[in-house]
Amino acid sequence: MRGVYVLLIYVSNDTYLNVGALGHLLFRRGFYAYVGSAQNGLGKRLKRYFQGVKKKFWHIDYLISSKAVSLVGAFYKDAGKDEECKSARELGRVGFYVKGFGCSDCSCESHLFLFEDAATIEDLCLKMGFKRYFAKESPHCDASNA
Repeated sequence: MRGVYVLLIYVSNDTYLNVGALGHLLFRRGFYAYVGSAQNGLGKRLKRYFQGVKKKFWHIDYLISSKAVSLVGAFYKDAGKDEECKSARELGRVGFYVKGFGCSDCSCESHLFLFEDAATIEDLCLKMGFKRYFAKESPHCDASNA
């Protein structure tokens, strides 16, 4: 399945991380939403994040590999690549963006946003038509086919 996803991330304390070509960035304590897409194998991509990233390919890999960071949840929907930037713009209307993060292949300001709480991220995702992703297989969710 192809699609767009939003990762719900918690940074437990202010931390500096080296994020590949972006260099050293300060990540403030709080909840973040990261928007990405997988146009071939959405389920595999999400599973990769929840099982732990072994090799760092994308900006998000550097962030979620930090000991100060927890992957709290995810949302997904069947959509083309253009929905990735559209969703990032919507999240950016409420959250504070991390300049240049996750958007090296588009003209967006960012695909990573800091929010005051997780509930705001969840509400926005559901309003945009995303479904909750459950890392463990569940009979109540078709995410295993994502």
